[in-house]
Amino acid sequence: QVPVLQTNNGPGLTGLMTIAAHLVRQAKKEQLLGSTAEERAVVQQWLEYRVTRVNGGSSKEDARVILKDLNMHLEDKVYLAGNIFTLADILMYYGLHHIMVDLTVQEKEKYLNVSRWFNHIQHYPGVRQHLSSVVFIKNRLYTSAH
Repeated sequence: QVPVLQTNNGPGLTGLMTIAAHLVRQAKKEQLLGSTAEERAVVQQWLEYRVTRVNGGSSKEDARVILKDLNMHLEDKVYLAGNIFTLADILMYYGLHHIMVDLTVQEKEKYLNVSRWFNHIQHYPGVRQHLSSVVFIKNRLYTSAH
């Protein structure tokens, strides 16, 4: 199901990314879309990944591939676009919540970088909202000896 935002002036907006980007601009939070041309491109790339891969993926195998991709990408990054928190992090968090909630402790440890990132995002002020908190075993996630 494709979301639609009906605005007061003009036609409605269609599509998750279009609506999200519009709301970010309306809220005057453009930094969430990236500060540089490169950051904006990386944010856009992850937003597209969210719609095409995460929304489309429903099997255990799809989830495994998505977690593997993200785990590799986040190996040397705090956020999806590098060192800045963006709309990509927020929407990916919402897209992955149903997957992360069902992971075993061993699976969370297997995708250590995703687990670290996810735990960080779920504690970011105002992000989690109505979603349940996903529990991570702190002593394993944050030690370098594994």
